[in-house]
Parts: sequence; structure tokens; C-alpha cells
Amino acid sequence: MTIAYDWLALGAAACWAVTGLISAPQSRHLGAFAFTRWRMGLVFLALAPVAWLSGGLQQLSLVQLGILVLSGLVGIFIGDTALFASMNRLGPRRTGVLFATHAFFSAVLGFLFLDERMGAQALVGGVLIVAGVMTAIAWGARKDESHAFESLQGHWPTGVALGLLAALCQAGGSFIAKPVMAAGVDPMAAMVVRVGVTCLAHLLLLWSGVGLARAQGTMTPRVLGLVLLSGAIGMGLGMSLILLALRHGEVGMVGILSSVSPVLVLPLLWLTMGRAPARGAWWGAAMTVGGTVLVLLRSHS
Repeated sequence: MTIAYDWLALGAAACWAVTGLISAPQSRHLGAFAFTRWRMGLVFLALAPVAWLSGGLQQLSLVQLGILVLSGLVGIFIGDTALFASMNRLGPRRTGVLFATHAFFSAVLGFLFLDERMGAQALVGGVLIVAGVMTAIAWGARKDESHAFESLQGHWPTGVALGLLAALCQAGGSFIAKPVMAAGVDPMAAMVVRVGVTCLAHLLLLWSGVGLARAQGTMTPRVLGLVLLSGAIGMGLGMSLILLALRHGEVGMVGILSSVSPVLVLPLLWLTMGRAPARGAWWGAAMTVGGTVLVLLRSHS
């Protein structure tokens, strides 16, 4: 049973890899706050009627609702906004290595508060995955690369801090939601609550007159379509897979497996930029694949 949820976490990683490339230009165009606000709003409008008609929302208790609200504020409102603010400064590849540290944060939270323990094979596999992701991203670019995805914009230390904040919030949001998802809550209903509170928080920020919340570029039909596509794949599908994985999967292991998305980004960047990644990227990818195989084949006692 657990292996099935491992694959769900890997599926979420694939969704996030695709949305990273779709989202980067749109986030730079609109700004992190406006992009996240539009993205969450479109996802909420699409999923809320489905969750209501299916009865999942009505079955939530007040306690479960409160936990999901807190999870959404930490994991999506703060986490996603910080992620795209980091991406605007560092690009999707560099942001990927920072965001991949959510695997470490997830493992620590699971160990300290949920008494999660990994067997030797799973531990070796997890270390290989994290090391592979770091290797692939840190040494995955050519020195003469000039593509917009590789350009630095603004104050890069701020981008690093935002990327680490996004990783910590992603781990924290999953950790907070774990008890509710383990109780068998409908993932669609959980997603709607988390996204809905994020929309409300972004709107309150905009209405308060905070300058950062305003859009930096104009919304066009093309940008709107790409924002919707990003939300459908990354939030509608990807985050639902994570929530489903958390029903029976350990927070730490789900975090580790979902952290492989930066490695999955590499072949997509190859297609986008027309150049193969550097040798370090392939070494990192090989380590990640090996670690993933160890985790998926681990024995469960």
C-alpha cells in the first residue's frame, strides 16, 4: 500500500517540474504576489464546485477545517509566494535546489514530532535523492548559458532566503495537514480549503494597499491561460497527489520523493533551451534515480 503512495509523491514532483517552467515567465511578468493570487483564484473557482457537489466540504469538522486553514496559510500563502518571489530572482533551476531542501525539513519534522523512523535502505535512498538533487542543480548549468531561465535578477541573497523559506513552509504545511489527511479527508475538499484561505489572504493584502501585492504587468489572455494551466497542473493535480500521499505515507518520505522535481526539470530545460545540461546534472540525476529505486524497493515490516 505504501509503495502506491510513494508513486503519488513522485507524480507530484513531475507536476511541479512542469509548472516550474510554465510559471517562471508569468511570475516575472505579473510579480510573485499577483501571480499567486491569480493562480490560486482560478484553481479555487474550478475546484470549489466539484468539492461541494461531491460532499467532501460538508464532511469536514470545525477542527479539521481549522487545521487545513493553518496548513494553507503556511504552505501556500507564505510558501508559494516565497517560492515564486525566489524564482523571479534566481530562475527555476537555482530555486529548485533551494526548494528541494523541504525534504530535509520534512524528515526532521516527522522524526521529531511524528516518531517517523526510516530503515537503513530507505535512509540510504533518501540521502542519495537529496544529494543527487543538489548535485544536479548546483552543477547542472553551463558557464556560458545566457537563457532567461538562468539569469539573476535583483538581490540574489534575498532570492536564496525566499527559496529556503518556501521549502520550510512546504514542509510545515504538509506536516500540519498530515493528521487530517490520515483521518481520510477528501483530498479535493482539503485542497479547496487550503487554496480558498490563500485567496482570501491575498485579497486582504491587495485591498490593504500593500504595494508588493499589485500586479507589475498587465494580464493578457495568453498570460491568463498559462496561469490557469500552471494552477491546474501544479495545484489541482500536484498538490492533490501530495495530500493523497500523506494519508498513508510518512511526512519525511513523501517530502524526499517529491523533492526530485528539480532533476525532472533538467530534460525540460534541455528541450526549452536547446542545449543539454552540464555533466554534473547527469551525475546528480543518476544518484537521484538510484536513491528513488532504493526507496521504492525498500521492505516494509
